[in-house]
Amino acid sequence: MNASRQPLKPLDEALADLLQHAVRLGEVERVSTFDADGRVLAQDVTSLLQVPPQDNSSMDGYAVRLADVAQAGAVLEVTQRIPAGASGAPLGSGTAARIFTGAPIPEGADAVVMQEDVEAFEVDGRPMARINAVPKDGQWIRRSGEDILRGTVVLQSGTRLGPAALGMAASVGMAELVVARKPRVALFSTGDELVMPGAVAPADMKPGAIYNSNRFFLRSLLLRLGCEVTDLGIVPDRRDATLQALRDAAASSDLILTSGGVSVGEEDHIKPAVQTLGELHLWQIAMKPGKPFAYGRVGKAHFIGLPGNPVSSFVTFLVLVRPFLLCMQGVQGTQAHALPALLLPAHFDWPRPDKRREFLRVRINAAGGLDLFPNQSSGVLTSVAWGDGVVDVPAGQTIAHGDAVRFTSFSQLLA
Repeated sequence: MNASRQPLKPLDEALADLLQHAVRLGEVERVSTFDADGRVLAQDVTSLLQVPPQDNSSMDGYAVRLADVAQAGAVLEVTQRIPAGASGAPLGSGTAARIFTGAPIPEGADAVVMQEDVEAFEVDGRPMARINAVPKDGQWIRRSGEDILRGTVVLQSGTRLGPAALGMAASVGMAELVVARKPRVALFSTGDELVMPGAVAPADMKPGAIYNSNRFFLRSLLLRLGCEVTDLGIVPDRRDATLQALRDAAASSDLILTSGGVSVGEEDHIKPAVQTLGELHLWQIAMKPGKPFAYGRVGKAHFIGLPGNPVSSFVTFLVLVRPFLLCMQGVQGTQAHALPALLLPAHFDWPRPDKRREFLRVRINAAGGLDLFPNQSSGVLTSVAWGDGVVDVPAGQTIAHGDAVRFTSFSQLLA
């Protein structure tokens, strides 16, 4: 079938087809927990201890026995002081222990009374405490294991590690973690019209020349997803140069990523070069911005070709390449491929439905609604830099001011 007459492929179908090729990387490595942010666990983390290890106080105050404080105003002798990191003696009848947040509860104590409810004074040089509030059993006591029980799997293999997960791993004593190795991604651009910032001053740009913005944001996106990036720069717009760049990239990479040159009918060396060295599938996806997308293989390396328009390239990366890379690292299920979304009110009208699924660039306003960037063209990168995320609009759907719409935050996708 002629590529120009291919029916548009639904985005969910394209993603499912793509993820069938995302074979999990086999190699793992052990890294310091300090350096594991953004990495994907390749081995469960199981706690070998209770957290907290023993009952402890969640408040600065006084540890008491309930039997000694049957009514407000009871006076107890303060026989010990227990700071965090120390251990106290068993609490005798008629006594209290001055205790601080995080300190272990002494044997015999049933509750902690916060210091604001206690009057401290001395009698013949002995510290005393008047308890002005009757405590409840277990008040202000954190029980041993209430956070984590010994033997519990606290982090599962396939978890992408963030600050909270790293803190969890540290809380059970994990100085190192076993993680999937980073995907090796080769990135390059083709096109004699592309110029690197700094190579030519804006005033000296030739007609038709453009600065290579895609190379910068794609590299940043790859790094945020835990990849090792080999930047092969701008490849000359020649068949021999393109073939050599693909061979070099395939020799040391898991994925080759390019932008541009995958549109139907486009004169470009990427498509025939990939077909010469391996295989290539050209898809027309029912999404906007986007549509042209290529997946293939060059040797053992995956090949993905993104559309050249910057917003199309950016959005297509987030909804297709991001889940592909996460699956390669062992993240599975909805954590890998679902677009996290919130229902927020649209503070705009979108009366022009499209036959494709649309991703409108929006920003959250002070009222908690969504403002629409006025120019939704796929070439206007300003819309992405300005926006907080996108509204996911099903094909054929209009939006009226006040409608609840599905908002996906850029920060959630790149966290």
